[in-house]
Amino acid sequence: MRVEKRKRILILTADAGFGHRSAAIAVEAALKMKYENQVHIDVVNPLNDKRTPFLLRESQSDYDKIVRNAPELYKFGYDVSDATVASVMMETVLTIMFWEIMRDLLRKYRPDAIFSTYPMYQAPLTAIFSVFRTFVPLLTAITDLATVHRLWFNAHVDKLLVPNELVSDLGVSYGVPQKNIRITGIPVHPAIAQEKRSKDEVRATLGWRTDLKTILAVGSRRVNDLMEILNVVNHFGAPLQLAVVTGKDADMYTDLQNMVWHIPIHLYNFVTNMPEMMRAADLIISKAGGLIVTESLASGLPMMLIDVIPGQEEGNQEYVVSHKAGIYAGSPMDALVALAHLFDDDCTLLNECSQNARGLGRPHAAVEAADLIWAAAQQGLIHKETSRRMPLVDLLSKYHIPWRDEDLLTDKDAK
Repeated sequence: MRVEKRKRILILTADAGFGHRSAAIAVEAALKMKYENQVHIDVVNPLNDKRTPFLLRESQSDYDKIVRNAPELYKFGYDVSDATVASVMMETVLTIMFWEIMRDLLRKYRPDAIFSTYPMYQAPLTAIFSVFRTFVPLLTAITDLATVHRLWFNAHVDKLLVPNELVSDLGVSYGVPQKNIRITGIPVHPAIAQEKRSKDEVRATLGWRTDLKTILAVGSRRVNDLMEILNVVNHFGAPLQLAVVTGKDADMYTDLQNMVWHIPIHLYNFVTNMPEMMRAADLIISKAGGLIVTESLASGLPMMLIDVIPGQEEGNQEYVVSHKAGIYAGSPMDALVALAHLFDDDCTLLNECSQNARGLGRPHAAVEAADLIWAAAQQGLIHKETSRRMPLVDLLSKYHIPWRDEDLLTDKDAK
């Protein structure tokens, strides 16, 4: 009996923040859930390659420091690089920097399809395809809801997976063909859609009280003013309980342990069951990161957003507030006012925000992405002519980047 060869899927991601990696993990889980032994999946972070320029490689570990200690500088860099000319220059630079890394990844993993959750990889990959006239289906998932950097919108990807119609329209305005864009939502872990238990059942499993409104707060080194706002919650006076995840911020975790609490408290330094905790909560307090916002929407969980990284997260905050799925509270006093409104009149506003969040959420986004990747992998590698080759060859030769040594992949691997 003939045994079908597994389709090889290469997932490219990065660790600048949690969102890119989490989207990659979500799609990996969805692929394994739906296609089990029919796929072989490799999840790789090219930024960790030693050939990646030091500043770019280390920017992942320094991301927290930059966005927390120099937000104005981060916003300036984001806005400048988002301009048309600057983004074209960045794509050229990225092609040069990542050429050998991406070429070697393709040779090592020989994928039938590539899925990316980071914007820096599209330009070098599509350049490699053009030079070698060897094309692997490339799909990219955008991990922000509204304010999206121009680098994400590469017109040569096979499918651009976007969170909503707003970003779809933005992609078209930047030259991505409409037929290449698919509105899927940002991939969240399939466990969110699979969780069918009631709040009380989940709370009982977690060891939380079932008779109190529950606030889930999610922090990290990137979240400003969380301690002060948690102090407001502690003294708010309403009958509620609080669960706090500090995101491996050991100092915050210790400080919270040493606080005098007037409400039931559940403290966690790090968790792997965030979908379960979201299911058990009535409100989440967090920053406006693409991952946490998307997971909250998929869970139908109202948000109190307390911190926004200038640039891409501003759009996330505006999206949530404008659709009345949550409230922005930029200070402890704002948080106090927000809590009063949310819990007033038998939680009318809280319930309205929950309904709106559920309407915006796309808990099946990762499964939809997995289906698109699987379909692309059926085509796999192809050879074709392209008119983009010579300018790219000239560019590579100018910077002494070898490209003639051998074919990208051998003919026997092509269809």
